Amino acid sequence: MRRTWALIVGFLVVVIAVGYAISWYYHDISILLIAIVLAVGTNFYAYWASDKLVLSLNKARPATREEFFDFYTVTENLAITAGLPKPKLYVIDDAAPNAFATGRDEAHAVVCATTGLLFIMSRVELEGVIAHELSHVKNKDILLMTVAVVLAGFVALIANIFLRVSFWGGGRRDNDRGNNGLLIVLAVVGIVLAPLAAKLIELAISRRREYLADESGALLTRYPEGLASALEKIGAYTAPMRSANLATAHLFIGDPFGSKEGSGKGLPTGRQGPGAWIGRFFSTHPPIADRINALLSKQTS
Repeated sequence: MRRTWALIVGFLVVVIAVGYAISWYYHDISILLIAIVLAVGTNFYAYWASDKLVLSLNKARPATREEFFDFYTVTENLAITAGLPKPKLYVIDDAAPNAFATGRDEAHAVVCATTGLLFIMSRVELEGVIAHELSHVKNKDILLMTVAVVLAGFVALIANIFLRVSFWGGGRRDNDRGNNGLLIVLAVVGIVLAPLAAKLIELAISRRREYLADESGALLTRYPEGLASALEKIGAYTAPMRSANLATAHLFIGDPFGSKEGSGKGLPTGRQGPGAWIGRFFSTHPPIADRINALLSKQTS
């Protein structure tokens, strides 16, 4: 929870700083006031309704017990084992195997899976995936990761608007402008870097917590091979989801834009070749092979 509040406070500081830079550039204090109102409003929306936005962006629908019996019973059993209320269940009609958890707390959690995942997973593999997602709930990751969707997207939107307006012309016309060229440059650089900083925070949150949820999920089922096998199937599917979205990609157990690694077992860890470290740095997920190796190594240690 402290990390979530740190992200929210950090967002307020960034947006207000961006608003100040824009208001200084256009010599209009009202822009700063608007930025403050938008920052507070966006934080309020991110806390109370970001899960609804995530479900809408991914075209998810409620899952019924009759249609998805295994999904329901597996989740019920694991929620009882983890000491959690049963989350609401949603599905995405998509052949790509994937899943995510969202919500603001344990009492308002949602677990969502694609129909492709529910179709190809054995019950043991499905238990591994659901245990991973319930671990995100238990570890209080869901609010932090869901809030990041709204906040990072909002910072990027503000920066994009300012850059577009700058290209159209405008800004301060007074005599001080020539003497403050450095400040103008710093302001524009800040606007450009703000969405990048927000995205890097989002990626760091996702990668670190995926490893933790893998470990916690394996402890919950006491069978790490189940999750490892599920990850192998997810990694072997290379086609992207139809609803793949950059804003919500970090929420999923696997990359919704399709695996670029192929099957997990027997592969070298991570991506290979020149510039591989850049790809890994900007990836929303740790390499599937690394995650499988981590799960199986803990089992043998």
